[in-house]
Amino acid sequence: MKAKKMLLVAVASLALAACATNPVTGKKELSLIPEAQEVEIGREEAKKVIASIGLYPKPEVQKYVSDLGLAIAKESERPNLPWQFAVLDDPAVNAFALPGGPIFVTRGILTYMNSEAELVSVLGHEIGHVTAKHSVSQMSKAQIASIGVGVSSILVPEIREYGIDQIAGAGLGLLFLKFGRDDERQSDQLGFNYMLRLGYDPREMASMFTTLDRYGEIAGRGAVPEWASTHPAPENRVAATMGRVQKLPPTAAGLSVGRDAFMRQLDGMTFDENPRHGYFVGQRFFHPDLEFVLDFPTGWKVQNSPDAVIAASQKGDAMISLGAAGKDSPRTEGEKFISQQGIVSGNVSRDRINGLDAWRGYFKATTQQGELGGLAAFVSHGGTTWRIVALTSGTRLESLANDFNATATSFARLTDPRALAVEPARVKLVKADRDMTIDEFQRRYPSSIPIEKLATMNGLDKGGKILKGQIVKRVIGGELPK
Repeated sequence: MKAKKMLLVAVASLALAACATNPVTGKKELSLIPEAQEVEIGREEAKKVIASIGLYPKPEVQKYVSDLGLAIAKESERPNLPWQFAVLDDPAVNAFALPGGPIFVTRGILTYMNSEAELVSVLGHEIGHVTAKHSVSQMSKAQIASIGVGVSSILVPEIREYGIDQIAGAGLGLLFLKFGRDDERQSDQLGFNYMLRLGYDPREMASMFTTLDRYGEIAGRGAVPEWASTHPAPENRVAATMGRVQKLPPTAAGLSVGRDAFMRQLDGMTFDENPRHGYFVGQRFFHPDLEFVLDFPTGWKVQNSPDAVIAASQKGDAMISLGAAGKDSPRTEGEKFISQQGIVSGNVSRDRINGLDAWRGYFKATTQQGELGGLAAFVSHGGTTWRIVALTSGTRLESLANDFNATATSFARLTDPRALAVEPARVKLVKADRDMTIDEFQRRYPSSIPIEKLATMNGLDKGGKILKGQIVKRVIGGELPK
């Protein structure tokens, strides 16, 4: 009890000594992260994001978003931060801010916008998180909470890489670093203010919220856009925005929307998932650019990400992950894997898998949460050694061994010319030559996506009206071979 009391006193003293003035509110608040450290954290995390996901490969789009973001940041409460803005080559409908100035939007969210003002509203919201030091506040709380708290973790680095240690609890910091609803509302208000300072119509912020709400309805509430997942309900944000608009003076008229200038940036943009980076047909994974194919167990949930392809069993008690191991031989990579602390190797074999040099071995791993078991396979293809790690609890390994082995030995060169030639869907622009409904537009200019999605990405409901001269988005291509 005495030690606990001393710890509480120390925490309270530290909190009192580490107060700083918030540049937005002017109030004193807890801040254990000086600005130089905040900037450095953001810079390092931005490098990881770019390395992991990749930038959208259109310099003109990158410059357009960056120039716009920098103009907003200059009007913010922290204009002298080393701000940077970039578009990620990611189909997710998302945007996020890192501490100290890096702001990212995805090409996914751009394809659902319809004006420069909508983009300004999203960039302004993310800038608001930085100017109000929301990340700094959350990191400071996490540091306070972590004093005297020991966080258990899995001992095996290779396994930790796949996020298995999240099952055991990745520490209090991850909980605190989610922004609260009050932070999100404050960022909405700041984004609204920044729009007015630059002369953009803040009604477009409400339009963006409405589009995100429609997107969520189409995708299913289990797939709400990532940018909206921790925010207040879209309908509440629309009402709050329009409430702010109604309080504007009559002089706030003639504000910029910038529809056509923005829409031109979208012409030819990749829409949704890019199959060149890998796609599934059932449980079979194809990667046209890297020219390989892999089969996962029937009924398992599968997901492709920039770093790895992951499958999880229906019960959630097993997973299989595919990723690049490096340039060393399969044998060398395999021996490095089983030599890690906490791993005990079982049967190991050097063989060939579908004509490719390979190494396979069963293993067990001792962790603070118990014993895990699995199969690791390394296969050489295209100048890279690919790593397949299948993992479950030690008691389940025997019953899942056949599934694990079947996936590992399915790795093969992709030779199907149709799969190798697949191309992504792309946004194409059409200037309407007369008034028409979105349904009429779909019949006249067919898209390869459902009418509901087409309407949403154009900021319309299903029966929405298109006016003569309006630039409209359609989506062509992207069909996958059966």
